Amino acid sequence: MRWLLGLVLNALVLWMLSQLFSGFYLSSFFAALVAAFLLNILNWTVKPILTVLTLPITILTLGLFLFVISAITLMLTSIMMGSAFEISGFGTALLAAVIIALFQTFLINPIKNN
Repeated sequence: MRWLLGLVLNALVLWMLSQLFSGFYLSSFFAALVAAFLLNILNWTVKPILTVLTLPITILTLGLFLFVISAITLMLTSIMMGSAFEISGFGTALLAAVIIALFQTFLINPIKNN
């Protein structure tokens, strides 16, 4: 149940980003739910592999490179979704990754842990 709540909250964050930024497009809230689901799957599978492969640069940047990895998973999600989810560039994906991380830290994780 908590996983489903986290999925819906992530979809709301994605939907909010699509309303705030012109370079971040989602066709509908259902597309945001699908994108949140795919992003969760990529975060479980691809993100750990990328983190291990880029460990030296992650250590060198004191963990800030993890935002780049999150942006890469967002771009992969956008590629998998096609025209239903589009990100205009890597800078937009990086900004979105930072905002998503902030929302997850301060909003989603405290709600899921209660």
